[in-house]
Amino acid sequence: MDRISLGNEEFEGRNNAYVLADDDADTLALVDTGLATDPVRRDLRNGLAERGYDIADVDDIVLTHFHADHAGLAGEIQAESDATVYVHEADAPLVAQQPAAVAAVEDRRRDRLEEWGVPEDARAELLAFLEAAEIEGRPVDPTPIADGDVLTVGGRTLETIHTPGHAAGLCCFELDGGDEAFVGDAVLPVYTPNVGGADLRVDHPLEKYTAALTRLADRDYERIWPGHRDSISEPTDRALAILEHHRERTETILEFLSANGPADAWTVSAHLFGDLEGIHIVHGPGEAFAHLDHLRHEGCLAYENGDYRLRDGAIDLEAVVPSVRTHRGGSDGR
Repeated sequence: MDRISLGNEEFEGRNNAYVLADDDADTLALVDTGLATDPVRRDLRNGLAERGYDIADVDDIVLTHFHADHAGLAGEIQAESDATVYVHEADAPLVAQQPAAVAAVEDRRRDRLEEWGVPEDARAELLAFLEAAEIEGRPVDPTPIADGDVLTVGGRTLETIHTPGHAAGLCCFELDGGDEAFVGDAVLPVYTPNVGGADLRVDHPLEKYTAALTRLADRDYERIWPGHRDSISEPTDRALAILEHHRERTETILEFLSANGPADAWTVSAHLFGDLEGIHIVHGPGEAFAHLDHLRHEGCLAYENGDYRLRDGAIDLEAVVPSVRTHRGGSDGR
């Protein structure tokens, strides 16, 4: 797969912009664009130039989700090339930078940080990090898409597979109806995508994300192309490994509450991740919240005044977060 590796100092790991080109039809498409920073602009322009293209040649942009390290440059590329920008309908208002949508996210962040018990100084540090980053880029005029939509871009066909959890509108794109897919941050090769803090709009984020993982595992691709770092040659195993990671994290949280009594999401986050800084001030307690929220809705925990406590009775962990063996040999989910 032809990809341009993009710098990323603000978040973990280098980003990928994938290049789809049909020279016969003279069409050029990108899957994701990277951060709106000068080093990334140079990476993208140089990468296109090495292939004989310029920003003005881009006809289509397909965004896996709204996060700035995937969508940040889409607006200025569109302004220069008049490219069509496809993004899931749930994320379209955010890449368009609609004031009401942006304000709703900021309000939700403020409410969640208070609910999770994040200290005032940590909240101030997070806000300072977000204000200093300046990575959102220009607004996009998006073309919304939905699960099952098929795009024809750069001479290839991409089937849209909605996989929310990490983000409300995160989508994977099956390539040419075959055994490969672009997966954005649904499945990553080195670290596990954040769930709960990366997009505060997602209700019941762990439930949605585990469903997305099993959907991808059931499709049993031969190779997937993630939004960061290198391709994954055994994607089903990787998806199931991430599922097992979340099962183990659930066990860790239950053990912590059993030993220490009721706790808020910030306290549980400190047990899981230690001291946090930058974007992790929201990612850490968000991840803890995703698990606590899931356990609460499964009837394992009670919630009162910001704290979660174990309910009486045995917990059927298999029912709460199914094990990998439950999904081995699953039917084709296509």
